[in-house]
Amino acid sequence: MTKILIVEDHDLVRTGLRNILDEASGLDVVGEAASGEDALRMARDLEPDVILMDVELPGLSGLETTERILKVQPSIRVVVLTAHSEPPLPARLLDIGASGYLTKACDARELINAVKAVARGERYIGSEIAQQLALSMLPGTPQSPFQELTARELEVALMLTQGMKASVISEVINVSPKTVATHKYKIYEKVGVNSEVELLRLALRYGLVKPEPQG
Repeated sequence: MTKILIVEDHDLVRTGLRNILDEASGLDVVGEAASGEDALRMARDLEPDVILMDVELPGLSGLETTERILKVQPSIRVVVLTAHSEPPLPARLLDIGASGYLTKACDARELINAVKAVARGERYIGSEIAQQLALSMLPGTPQSPFQELTARELEVALMLTQGMKASVISEVINVSPKTVATHKYKIYEKVGVNSEVELLRLALRYGLVKPEPQG
């Protein structure tokens, strides 16, 4: 039986994922986490075989959570399930050890196939994401300025787009506020912006973050 931990901050989405996975043979949802901090603790306590990981979590993001979990529990297989298919997030997450990457537009059958594939030790990349990754490597394809960022800089950039202050970011990623300020300066320099407002606009333009739904 494959043990699964769901990491997703929206109750309704977690419930839907659990219902899908509970109906599949050989899969057992052993826990649900609503934040990266909860996921770190539950991964340690429950020792799941597979983690379904959202990227946009409050506080510690899915990127940092995935990296921290795999550093201490490399046998866990992480399947990222997110709204983001655009570079550089998929490449960064796969680089740090994620075993699968799906968009939330996938159907139940593909979700189950992905979980079972990574549990067997395979990698699984959704077709939409595979296409985006392939296109990003073609000569002449416009490159996202965020591809120049390191994994840590990308993590900080995502937090800045959420309006998080340097003091809060420093606590979340366990570094000094001075180090966060250094990351922020390098991010601005690499992507060519001068403020958090400009950073957010650029992130929206390149699909790094999604606009808030209206209404």
